Amino acid sequence: MSERPLYLDHNATTPLLPAVLDAMLPWLREGFGNPSSDHVYGRRARDAVEDARARVAGLLGCAPAEVVFTSGGTESNNLAIRGTALARPERRGLVTSVVEHPATLRPVELLASRGWRVRWLPVDGAGQVAEGDLEAVPWMQVSLATVMLANNETGAVQPVAALARRARAHGALVHTDAAQAVGRIPVDVDALGVDLLTVAGHKLYAPKGVGALYVRTGSPLAPMLLGGGQERGVRPGTENVASIVGLGAACAIAATDLEAEGQRQRALRDILHARLAAAIPGLALNGPAEARLPNTLNLRFPGVNGRALLARASGLVASTGAACHAEGEQASAVIRAMGVPEAEALGSVRLSLGRGTREAQVTQAAEQLIASWTGLTAGK
Repeated sequence: MSERPLYLDHNATTPLLPAVLDAMLPWLREGFGNPSSDHVYGRRARDAVEDARARVAGLLGCAPAEVVFTSGGTESNNLAIRGTALARPERRGLVTSVVEHPATLRPVELLASRGWRVRWLPVDGAGQVAEGDLEAVPWMQVSLATVMLANNETGAVQPVAALARRARAHGALVHTDAAQAVGRIPVDVDALGVDLLTVAGHKLYAPKGVGALYVRTGSPLAPMLLGGGQERGVRPGTENVASIVGLGAACAIAATDLEAEGQRQRALRDILHARLAAAIPGLALNGPAEARLPNTLNLRFPGVNGRALLARASGLVASTGAACHAEGEQASAVIRAMGVPEAEALGSVRLSLGRGTREAQVTQAAEQLIASWTGLTAGK
């Protein structure tokens, strides 16, 4: 067995691209200046941060001044949700979906515990919010609607643009957690119509511990941290220059081949799906067939537990999306929200491809998963 198992868990995190590391290294060595310092070392660091800001903005289709650097997706989501709530206390309604990442769910639940009224949007059997459910929302009471652009488990792309049209027509602001989408599918803030958008560096081959929040000009937002005036006072704290430069480099790379790389990964994903479906009767797809991230394949393997399946396929690294608790294993809340029974949902496995995935590896992954499933179901 290879000492380096095949990695199909890119939705969890991506490896640092060599070109991104090369861009960062000078700012970990000689470029150590504080961007707030008014001397040559500080000015050089400040210029590097602003260059990275322009690169992130270029990928999102916004003005550089609308990009706020953060420590990652969790902080960006908290800043967007809680910061908007603090800045707009007169409207105490929130809208979100039942399949959000915990970095959205927890801030929303916190606000709910403090008297905010939350409208939880359900999802259909493909894991998508139905546009018809948006019509019943009391938008005049809503301060912020926050729905992810693409789900981290199923890859399902949500109707964020439709949500934004309805919400903003009634004065509500719109935030989307685009951590899984940025760098994988086209993301344009004006086409989506959002006021706030989350970026997580480690989901698009930049370092962990860096991210960004797009804040549309004029959107009211209160800071979560108090300190200096960095990032226009919205996110104070000395900037993580090297990682910010890495995020800028990763965004620039993504912008050069977004469509071609997406098509390549989609083709490999579909090859993997076809090979597995041909060998495993009853294999089911979690998520929409089309409106899905090009790299994401979440499948329900009949008659087996997803964790056991992956444990037996020891040359492969992937994820089940399930949470393991002391009292036992629970199926993914996302899969269960789609109406999948608990017993079936426990057979789910998420396979997420990346820039380094090749067809030979997809073939190898299919062989291992088929062998694992066959071994577990033999004699049943």
